[in-house]
Amino acid sequence: MQISQSQALFEKAKQYIPGGVNSPVRAFRAVGGSPLFIKSAKGPYLYDEDGNQYLECINSWGPMILGHAHELIEKAVSDAIQNSFSFGAPTRKEVEMAELIISMVPSVEKVRMVNSGTEATMSAIRVARGYTGRDKIIKFEGCYHGHGDSFLIAAGSGAVTMGVPDSPGVTKGVANDTLTAPFNDLAALTTLVEANKGQVAALILEPVVGNMGCVLPNEGYLQAIRDLCTKEGIVLIFDEVMTGFRLAKGGAQERFGIVPDMTTMGKIIGGGMPVGAYGGKREIMDCVSPAGPVYQAGTLSGNPIAMSAGLAMLRYLDSHPEVYTRLEEVGSTIKNGFNASLQKLGLNYTINQIGSMFTLFMTDQPVTDFNSAKTADLALFGRYFQAMLKRGIYLAPSQFESLFFSYALEDQHVQQLIETNEEALKEVI
Repeated sequence: MQISQSQALFEKAKQYIPGGVNSPVRAFRAVGGSPLFIKSAKGPYLYDEDGNQYLECINSWGPMILGHAHELIEKAVSDAIQNSFSFGAPTRKEVEMAELIISMVPSVEKVRMVNSGTEATMSAIRVARGYTGRDKIIKFEGCYHGHGDSFLIAAGSGAVTMGVPDSPGVTKGVANDTLTAPFNDLAALTTLVEANKGQVAALILEPVVGNMGCVLPNEGYLQAIRDLCTKEGIVLIFDEVMTGFRLAKGGAQERFGIVPDMTTMGKIIGGGMPVGAYGGKREIMDCVSPAGPVYQAGTLSGNPIAMSAGLAMLRYLDSHPEVYTRLEEVGSTIKNGFNASLQKLGLNYTINQIGSMFTLFMTDQPVTDFNSAKTADLALFGRYFQAMLKRGIYLAPSQFESLFFSYALEDQHVQQLIETNEEALKEVI
């Protein structure tokens, strides 16, 4: 596989961009080698600057649920551009988008559009603090909510230990207001809440985690969290930037039947354009300026190009339930095929899958939280990634990232993935 153009571009990029990339995981540090520079994409395929074709399993980290360059999204963006790119003023499409989101997502009674998932989560916790008059938030180890200061916190030695900054530039003051608990451990969470009784404004979590690999909640866990937050007056925030409109048209909350107080959204909501949103109960969202005192604003929030792409995407998903039926079939078929290969090769690795979210963990331990995810053999995963890549399969370049399958995958692509996985595993073991 010739990648000289990508290698040259990466060397040049490092002169001008920190680390040569605009988001750290793209640098391939976790898997070795040079990152590929992508020139174009269509349907289930990526094409790099050297002309190589790859079957795609990331889909821009989730947004491309219908595959790349879908004709309906392309037309929506093309039509919108004719009327200018941005106004910084209200438009009809913002209203239509808000109405559509509210009709699809069970928890949302009012919604505010922003420009990214990070902006959505940052705004949501500010609103929760304003609504409750409390300062502290709870997040879970291994759950990623963007790069806001409050979220870049690692757990201390025990569940009731205050967080410590996980990145330079995050102050101890911010860390003191962020509490962390292990995912899927209800007892630890309950202890944490009791130790900070009456001080916690919000609890935020990914209902299905995607940033330590795909990790599912234990049965009854989400309902127990819902009950605990209701009892303690804590605003429950589901971060559905990844799971929203992917696990069901109403997201993980529809799939699991749990209604949070607030929801953050991104990725699919923009159809590939940079869009985010946060919404929830009317009385909470009415705290947001200009309706209420909690300030949040954005020049490009609700811009017409992003709204056009998002509307086209969500309208399609809303009216085509067969998308989710097919994605369930794709995910389960790939899981069954991978499991058959593992058994054939005498390997006991762990596969976590729900719908079109999927991770093969290089560990024989069940993966239910961040500590168990870290038992994976990262060096082995790096070799496996490279073995798949040279066979034309583009995976997430980290063991701790979920894959996202698209509706563009046909039966032959699914079979190609299964067969190539077995070949790659044979090579690396």
